[in-house]
Amino acid sequence: MFGYDEVLEDVRFAFTDRFGGTSKAPYGELNLGGAGEDPALIGENFRRVGAAFGVPPEAVVRVSQVHGRDVHVVAPADELPLAPTPTADAIVTTRSDIVLAVRAADCLPVLLADPVNGVIGAAHSGRPGMYLGVVPATVEAMRELGASRITAVLGPYACGKCYEVPEQMRAEIVERVPASYSETSWGTPALDVAAGVTAQLAELGVEVIDRTACTIESDSLYSYRREGKVSGRQAGLIKLAAG
Repeated sequence: MFGYDEVLEDVRFAFTDRFGGTSKAPYGELNLGGAGEDPALIGENFRRVGAAFGVPPEAVVRVSQVHGRDVHVVAPADELPLAPTPTADAIVTTRSDIVLAVRAADCLPVLLADPVNGVIGAAHSGRPGMYLGVVPATVEAMRELGASRITAVLGPYACGKCYEVPEQMRAEIVERVPASYSETSWGTPALDVAAGVTAQLAELGVEVIDRTACTIESDSLYSYRREGKVSGRQAGLIKLAAG
């Protein structure tokens, strides 16, 4: 169920893999959002993820992701489940009774925490999100909630040696995020989203923990580039310890 699962300073960080769920082929097994599968199966998968964190499924909070930079704040008084589902690409909260979740299948999931001040966040950053600055926007939103010393954990994504893009696209992105420049292992233009986000976080004084793996190269992870429209979604998950 979890390719990575670690508690750091009373904050639990995890990234799912594709095992331990109820999804059928070609989505098997732990699809958390790919279009085309029975929503009831996806719902059961979220129930299992919630159970692993000790919360009901409605407490696994997610947003409708659109490759933008908007950040949704889950307030202490908000009722669950959030309805309607907020449109955003990042979530932040000070609550310890919920799990924040972002979904991806080549884009970069980023989990952020200031355990001392009790603030966590989760961001979905693909190429458009990196260009628009969704992760810096998440850091800003967390600081508005009182965060100061933030640590970020980077999860699975399409690595810079595999994420091929047109030359013109690379030039446009690199003009704003120079650290994202890359080439594929076969010598064509590419982008490295994790490298770009790492540079953005460094400028903000955020410590980065690299727990990346390449979604395109790993059969244990979903990859839209490898599987196309029948690709499922894995998730980045973060929860504050109850205090």
